[in-house]
Amino acid sequence: MIVQQPAGSDPGAPRFVIKNTEHQALAAGFARAFGNRHFRALEPREEMLYLVAHHDQGWQSVDDAAPIDPDTGLPYHLVRTPTDLILATGSASPDFNEAHSPFAGLLSSMHTCGLYNGRYGLSDKVRVDWIPAHSRAAVDAMLEGEHARQARLRAALPTQPWARPEHVLHCYKQLQFFDTLALYFNFAPPGARGTAVFTNVPRGVGRDVSVRVSELPDGGYAFEPFPFAREHIEVYCEGRYLAPGEGGRFASAPVARQIFTLLAA
Repeated sequence: MIVQQPAGSDPGAPRFVIKNTEHQALAAGFARAFGNRHFRALEPREEMLYLVAHHDQGWQSVDDAAPIDPDTGLPYHLVRTPTDLILATGSASPDFNEAHSPFAGLLSSMHTCGLYNGRYGLSDKVRVDWIPAHSRAAVDAMLEGEHARQARLRAALPTQPWARPEHVLHCYKQLQFFDTLALYFNFAPPGARGTAVFTNVPRGVGRDVSVRVSELPDGGYAFEPFPFAREHIEVYCEGRYLAPGEGGRFASAPVARQIFTLLAA
């Protein structure tokens, strides 16, 4: 789960609580809109759209169980989730995506490993760097298994230009942009998102730029440079508003939406 911080300072204010599947859906919305004459469109498109829409699929069983953080009485926020639960999702997401294709499995495995190594040094956004000593061996074993998976899946890729190592890295960078951009909207409420810079966003293979996103007073979000096909796009994320202590009614809480308008600066 992702538990958005409240807009004000009231500790009892409701939080917007988001399933990882809902986070994925927002990231997939960015992926569908991505590409213009300055930013190369997704390739292979259908494979990438599937991957982005399922990159955190291993979290589904955790989110369905909605374990409660005793400090808040709400489902655990992503970065406060107990390590044993996070660890179980690490291989579950690549397992799910590998069942679709070697390409999806490879990129999903790279996403898992990237969370533990600064996204291969490409991003300073949300990563797993709070591993307790008693979990270190289990994390290392999981990562070793993912590295073996990646070697096996690279060998199973078709002989297509998009399967070359440099293009696979290009696709990984696109995935990280969609994921971290979704987290920018998911972690903070409207009015508190401010400005963020996303590094290593690929214009093309081997041609990266930084993209600045600024929250505007009217509720829009200005991108510079603008990486999407249309210069005025509305996307949304679903979730549920719950006050601290109300985590037990997560499953029955009504679904709400936060809507975002993406604009060219």
